Amino acid sequence: MTPGSGDVGDLANAPGTTGATGATGATGASNVSGGRPSAVRIWIMAARPATLPAAIGPVLVGLGVAFGAGAAFRIDTAAACLAVGLLLQIAANFANDLADFRRGADTPDRTGPLRVAAAGLLSERQIEVGIGAVVGASALIGLYLAWVGGPAMLVLGALAVVALLAYTGGPWPYGYKGLGEVFVFAFFGLMATGLTAYLQSLTVETAYLLAACPIGALVTGILIVNNLRDIPTDRAAGKRTLAVICGERFAKAEYFATLLVGIVVPVAMLAMGLARPSVLLAVAALLMARPLAREVAAVGAGTNRRRLNVVLKGTARMSLLYGVLFAVGLAVR
Repeated sequence: MTPGSGDVGDLANAPGTTGATGATGATGASNVSGGRPSAVRIWIMAARPATLPAAIGPVLVGLGVAFGAGAAFRIDTAAACLAVGLLLQIAANFANDLADFRRGADTPDRTGPLRVAAAGLLSERQIEVGIGAVVGASALIGLYLAWVGGPAMLVLGALAVVALLAYTGGPWPYGYKGLGEVFVFAFFGLMATGLTAYLQSLTVETAYLLAACPIGALVTGILIVNNLRDIPTDRAAGKRTLAVICGERFAKAEYFATLLVGIVVPVAMLAMGLARPSVLLAVAALLMARPLAREVAAVGAGTNRRRLNVVLKGTARMSLLYGVLFAVGLAVR
């Protein structure tokens, strides 16, 4: 249910050659304090747990809007949607780690957290096997969702896998072409929320699509901050994100626009009679946005861009809290 959201995942970036391993690997490994971590710890680092709110919030909103529209709660499809979302988020993080390493985007100058491939903690082959295992597990669960929701689920699931692999990998990595925001919004918003709601009710409602927009926008905001932070290193690596193409001012305006969507859509749903007044609970989560927006607004030529790592984590937490409150508000009948 997610695209290659590795850049969304630079909370702890979505979705090459062996010769690069030595140069970046030694530098990256030197940043691991206290010696080499355990194998379990390394895989946890590769999975980027701090990114997982981006997969959870959209599913919760889908459950809430379906219940509010009259659907009976189905624990089976709810659990399966959540599991698929989390697994594909993790697979996207693995794929992004590997692809950015191969393309030379993860250099010693990067301002984001450590990457396991660039640090030499996992080999390219190990990460490939990890991607295959996680995608395989999600596919098995997806078969059940296809049994419930029909063969279209198989097609959409395959598209999600292709999207996560193509984000920074493959012959035409769309994350390097300024299309990251479009795909993140489509998969984290329209697909993750919309399909979760559909698999609860087996119907398509206008409310489902509207509810997908603010949570999709806020998750996209995580990517926007990531790309704003990484403008200097992405430009040097030839990674043409929308922030690189359009500049800092545009990226800041994008971020503020995602917050505005989070306010406007609940109000619009209430005005249209698609939700109860409780839907406005979600707006309370945006109280967290004030210090985050202030940091984003302050970014300039002399800014220490590592400060935006805090904004990344804060935006992820805000998106999860928004998702919880929005889901609860939508669920009220």
